Amino acid sequence: MSVVKSPLSDADLKVVGEALQGALVDAVDLSLVAKQVHWNVVGPRFRSIHLQLDEVVATARQHSDIMAERASALGITPDGRAGTVASSTAIKNVPSGWIKDDEAVRIMVDALVTVVGRLRERIEATDKPDPVTQDLLIALTADLEKHSWMFQAESRQADNP
Repeated sequence: MSVVKSPLSDADLKVVGEALQGALVDAVDLSLVAKQVHWNVVGPRFRSIHLQLDEVVATARQHSDIMAERASALGITPDGRAGTVASSTAIKNVPSGWIKDDEAVRIMVDALVTVVGRLRERIEATDKPDPVTQDLLIALTADLEKHSWMFQAESRQADNP
């Protein structure tokens, strides 16, 4: 049952629905990962990383809402339930306990690179079926690539290429 009639064909709606659902899952999980690291980061760079993580959380939460609302506008029911996110994510699990600042940066670089890679695939997939959704995916990707750049620049590995 759908209460909203989509302007897209069934075939296009399937592609777009999968892209939006995937982006929603990635954004929700990214916000959870960043918050978990935020609560547990320790070390000399604690404060700067702690604050930077909140910026990632805000971005991910804002865009998860945008993705879910776009899906709803097209007659697709978004699914951000914990079980769905846990079974669909590609982001690696965050270790329990305290996380040293260097490790926190590495975790975030890995998570952001993973999500951005998946988003770029979705951007390509939605090119023809729905440029509106593609535009939303591009905006999310741009914001996350900025966060990725900032964490990569902060990485100790950047000091020792």
